[in-house]
Amino acid sequence: MMKNEELVIADQDYARLSTLEGIDILADELSRATVVPVERVPGDVVRMHSVVTYVVEELGERREVQLVFPEESDPSSGKVSVLAPVGAALLGLRTGQSIDWRFPDGRMRRLCVERTVAP
Repeated sequence: MMKNEELVIADQDYARLSTLEGIDILADELSRATVVPVERVPGDVVRMHSVVTYVVEELGERREVQLVFPEESDPSSGKVSVLAPVGAALLGLRTGQSIDWRFPDGRMRRLCVERTVAP
């Protein structure tokens, strides 16, 4: 559950994301998103190709990743697919927002966005 229910997604990202195979992980997020023109997306919103610093609160781990489309994914260089659990969780969040997200191992994790750099 998000602390703030507003989820903002750029129109260009929404159009491309809605055509991806394996979109099930994102379906709920996309269905409740507010879709806005890309030029109206605030700079602190996580969108495709944003660089995001977040904390996994239960583990106290801080990570920096770039959110990318599946074909651009390269976890070893910090490029995380939007279809990966952490990528799907981060999409549309703003700096300071948290989300509780169930990972494939069944555990809930709270992710808190500390910093977002727009693409």
